[in-house]
Amino acid sequence: MNATVESAASSSIQCLFLFIFLVISSFAVPSCRAKVPAVIVFGDSSVDSGNNNQIRTILKSNHKPYGRDFPGGQPTGRFSNGRIPPDFISEAMGIKPYVPAYLDPKFTIKDFATGVCFASAGTGYDNSTSNVLNVLPLWMEIVNYKEYQSRLRKYLGVKKANKILREALYLISIGTNDFLENYYLIPGGRSRQYPVAGQYEDFLAGIAENFLRELYSLGARNISLGGLPPMGCLPLERTTNTMEGNGCIGKYNDVAKEFNGKLQWLAIKLGMELPGIKLAFSNPYDPFLEIIRKPSAFGFVNAAVACCATGLFEMGYLCDQYNPFTCEDANKYVFWDSFHPSERTNQLLSENLLKTSLAPFL
Repeated sequence: MNATVESAASSSIQCLFLFIFLVISSFAVPSCRAKVPAVIVFGDSSVDSGNNNQIRTILKSNHKPYGRDFPGGQPTGRFSNGRIPPDFISEAMGIKPYVPAYLDPKFTIKDFATGVCFASAGTGYDNSTSNVLNVLPLWMEIVNYKEYQSRLRKYLGVKKANKILREALYLISIGTNDFLENYYLIPGGRSRQYPVAGQYEDFLAGIAENFLRELYSLGARNISLGGLPPMGCLPLERTTNTMEGNGCIGKYNDVAKEFNGKLQWLAIKLGMELPGIKLAFSNPYDPFLEIIRKPSAFGFVNAAVACCATGLFEMGYLCDQYNPFTCEDANKYVFWDSFHPSERTNQLLSENLLKTSLAPFL
């Protein structure tokens, strides 16, 4: 009997020492080094983490039910029920689980040193696109970035700050609004000036090239240039396509594919021209379309309408907490509101990009 007690006591002591060793080891082993020192974001609502909250525009998502699945369950200004692609990419890079908005007063340069977002929902390459809903034009995102550079150099010193700016991963996601909220929506505007959508694509590609060259001149070397999604399949567009049974609008998808081809060629061209640049074209079109066409294969039950409200046309202030039709589980829906993917879709698209175009940065 005593031998049994002694054996049990000895076993307990061994377990205790093993537990203590594991706890000490967990503090002693340094964390894995991040793949890049920071993630820096430019673009529109697909990547805006809350900058529109701080400007005078009606295009905001600073109210419930936006953000209901974000840590803390509160709206942040992200056009999603939860996180958006830069958040997932930042986490995968070993940095942090979300990228803060530059204009958000809750954050400081200490927070921005490892990642920052300059994007503005509703904007585009074309300045006239940002005028539609009075949001930040792309050139203003660059102005804010230059200010950020100065603040970062004061905070960390010139040498260390420049190293971060040079080695950071720059994510760019923009262009959908130029077509859906400007070219095809505003009569007598760009569609009159550029009678063929292909000509407008060339105009936008020219702006994209100038933007990339300016980023390069400011020190950026690791850049992901995002393409357009199958924008004809967004619930908002399908709702208006009554003549074809509310299916995807093929013309819009064709334009997205054409423009993506021009962006891909631009990435190849600048990759050959600019010394030291690593410029990847990140194309969400095919993986996104596959999710839309085969939602059940990815665990979704609905790809035609969105989770919020009726799911047909609501976004921004029309997607509010008082609508009784909002779904209970956004993970079952490809889209959160009529224009933006759900958090689950954002995660799947981010994982695909990390395995493909973003793999060289890992």
